[in-house]
Amino acid sequence: MNMEVCNGLRRAFLKARRPSVATSPSVDRASVRRVTATLRNALQTTALGMIVGFTALPTARADEPTPPVKKAVSDEAATAVAQMGKTLHARDLSVTARTISVYLDEFGQPLHIFHTIKIAARRPDRIAVEFIGDDGRHDLFYDGKAASVFLPDRKKYMTIPASGDIPSALDEIADKLDLDFPLGVLFAGSPDEVLLGDAMAAEQVGMATIDGVECRHLLFSQKSGIDVELWLEKNDAATPHRLVVTYPLLQGQPSFVAEFTSWKTQPPLSDSEFTFEPPADVKKIEPTAAAAPETERAK
Repeated sequence: MNMEVCNGLRRAFLKARRPSVATSPSVDRASVRRVTATLRNALQTTALGMIVGFTALPTARADEPTPPVKKAVSDEAATAVAQMGKTLHARDLSVTARTISVYLDEFGQPLHIFHTIKIAARRPDRIAVEFIGDDGRHDLFYDGKAASVFLPDRKKYMTIPASGDIPSALDEIADKLDLDFPLGVLFAGSPDEVLLGDAMAAEQVGMATIDGVECRHLLFSQKSGIDVELWLEKNDAATPHRLVVTYPLLQGQPSFVAEFTSWKTQPPLSDSEFTFEPPADVKKIEPTAAAAPETERAK
């Protein structure tokens, strides 16, 4: 298994259910964390199951080579995703996404967590994201030198040194600030390669009209045990309009849905878009506070 691709998908998709550092009583944080722990290990578990299953099968001869698994990626799917990759590789990019995370809580009841996410990015090393959802509001800023998470509802913020391209910075933010950006894969160096690199099968399954735009409906079956559906404009830009990720091997088949609007590549974004200037009435907290939100909220 391509571990770089596997890790990219896990970071971008599986951690979508990971609770944000902004909390709200409307979301049972402990329940969400339990579900997150299961999802975080989903790909490793799937990979282990595949290995165990293969070793249990009888073999004719020990020296008989295992035939390679042949990918089934249609030309339509490959071409559309490659076109999407070129579009998303624009220097300046902004978009709004409406997302829904669906999974079972500890009692087996389905939960639906909604977010509106506004994203501005300038390659290779600038991104700003505004999250507004059921678990509160928080803003993310990365200016190439530092990453900040601002919690306006709690009047607090955290800042860490960070460097490198956007994916590298998002990894640092996830590890040190306990904040994950579920759509980070769209801002990878080559989002098309990430998607196709893990695909065992990919095909166009139909057409759909979304907000008056004709789109190709593509389906990808991944080696990592997830299914990805993607709706791309039927033109040379192949701009994404909808994304659905489903985990068929997990209980309740949890899913992540995103619908995109307002894609823009012009005009150029200014440095001020990615620079965080804390308001006078907010308090700076240490990154370790993100790992203990209940304690912080009780203060």
